[in-house]
Formats: sequence, structure tokens, C-alpha cells
Amino acid sequence: MAKDVDKIFRKMKTLLVTGGAGFIGSELVRQAVSRGYRVIVLDKLTYAGDLERLEGVKDHIVFYQEDIRSPEAVEKIFLRERPEIIFHLAAESHVDRSILDPSPFLSTNVDGTSVLLTAARKYGVEKFINMSTDEVYGELGERGKFTEKSPLNPNSPYSVSKAAADMLGRAFFRTYGLPVITVRASNNYGPWQYPEKFIPVVILKAILDEKIPIYGKGENIREWLHVSDCARALLKIMEEGQPGEIYNVGSGEERRNIEVAEEILKIMGKGRELINFVEDRPGHDFRYSLDWGKIKRELGWEPTVKFEEGLSKTVRWYMENRDWLMRKREALESLWRKVYRRGEK
Repeated sequence: MAKDVDKIFRKMKTLLVTGGAGFIGSELVRQAVSRGYRVIVLDKLTYAGDLERLEGVKDHIVFYQEDIRSPEAVEKIFLRERPEIIFHLAAESHVDRSILDPSPFLSTNVDGTSVLLTAARKYGVEKFINMSTDEVYGELGERGKFTEKSPLNPNSPYSVSKAAADMLGRAFFRTYGLPVITVRASNNYGPWQYPEKFIPVVILKAILDEKIPIYGKGENIREWLHVSDCARALLKIMEEGQPGEIYNVGSGEERRNIEVAEEILKIMGKGRELINFVEDRPGHDFRYSLDWGKIKRELGWEPTVKFEEGLSKTVRWYMENRDWLMRKREALESLWRKVYRRGEK
């Protein structure tokens, strides 16, 4: 009986997912649809948005191609669809692009978040899940972990814009009582990730037998979370998380960049000679690591995908979907020339 009531509850809820045609957003949409939620997707379809990611659920969602920075467009969607839950995932998210030009990051991530929060307040949404990142905490040395109480100390234009969006959500909770929940997740990976991010870049370059650019000596450390686990956490937070709270979502799976690249090459049967060390990125954070004990204790969530298993399946997916990957390659060539223009070491 309880399961039946829960199923009815889910079907009654309308979820609005901003950035729902993106990497994490599309996985969230797929999982939400499979659970019976009514899902509205709002996505501008910039270079990183792709409706192919939603092909399997397109008949079960309502899609709007709009800009979150437009109050008129957002108002129209809220008025027509009356979403009860907001998942705000739309963002400019690539650190290298933010170094080249911070303006789009400040505009989308700060102004866009403000527009959505204002609409959510006006229409009385039940929960507003504001997607942030571990990068707002800054960097760590070889030891230690960030907790939800760690001070924010962002170091790139991207992470600064996300910290501002993060704090806007907190302010709307404190000032207006808007039921905002803040989620700070570690590096996601998995199928459908746009190949400007580290893991798909390595895979694409290896497929083409091209040099794989690795910043510095590849010693920087990241915590890797499979996108399916991240989406499960977001839904768990929606169902049981408390307004005003912050939840770190991590995996404990830390790896140096060079280790990740070498593991990918091993899976693909490629040689280490493809690795090419390039001048380090300006302001490159050394290490991120999250203490995600709170979400485990309070909500009972924990990751299920081990890194080795998830990475192997991710490599296999990209190799089986080369056509999609290659269609993205041409648009990335100019970016790579700018980002790695500092040359080889």
C-alpha cells in the first residue's frame, strides 16, 4: 500500500529540470521519467546541450528551448506548467572556457540563477534544488576533505560564478523562505559527457591516436562520481532532503589525472606514448575531496558504481558511439588550440 501511495505521489509531482539536455541533467531526466514523475525540460541547447541524450524519453517530457536569463521566457514556463520541484542544473561549466572568457559564466550562472529563484518564489515551488560543485570550496593538499561547513574559496572564474549562484540560493532561503536545497557534487563522468571534459577528451584523442594533453605532470587529484549515482542522489535529496540544507555528493574515488589517463589507455589497448604533458592551467586547483557522510547518515544515499567499473563502461560507450563523439570533434578543435596554445613541456 505504501508503495502505491508513493507511486501516486510521484506521478502528481511536476519537475522542472533546467539544463535537462546536458550531461548530468539528461541522466536526471531519464531516471525521473522512469520513476513516474512528470518532467519539464528547459534547455537553451548551447554547444553542450543535445536532444539526442533525451531520445529515449522524448515522448514522456515537455521540452522548452529557452534561455534561463530571460524573465519572460521563464515566467511563461512557470505560468503554463506550474512546476512544483525545480532542479537547477543549467550552467556554463568548463573551467578552461571560463579562463578564456569569464563573461558567459557570470551571465548564465549568476543572472540565470537569479531569474529562476525569483520565478520559483513567485509561484511558490515546493523545493528548489540548486546544483553547485565541489570547486566552490577551493583546493586541498594531499590530506583532508571538505564538509558542508567548509568555507568557500573558489579559484577560477567558473567556480566563482558557481559560488555566487550557490550563495544566491542560500540568500533566497534565508531572506524569503524559498525552500532551496544546495547540492555540491564532485567530478561527474559517464556516457554522453561532452568531450571538452577530461575523461572524454582522453578517450577521443586515444581513438584518433592523437597526443593526449595532460596539464603539468598530471599530479592533480579529483574525486570521480558516476553520473548515474549523482542523479540518484539528486532524486533522493528531492524526496527526503530538507530545505536550507547543503549536501555534499561524492564517491571517495580519488585519482590523479595521470592515473586516469593511463587507465583509459590500458582499457583501450593504447600506449603511454600518446600522453603529452602541457603547461599547467592558470590557477589549477590541486585536489578536491568531499566528505559525503551527511547525505549517507541523513538520507541513506551512497554511491554504487566503483570507478574501475564505471570507467570501463564509459570507455566502451564512447567507442560504441563514435559517430556522436566525432560530430562533436570539429567544434572542439578551435577550443583546443586556444586552451593548449602554451605548447608542450
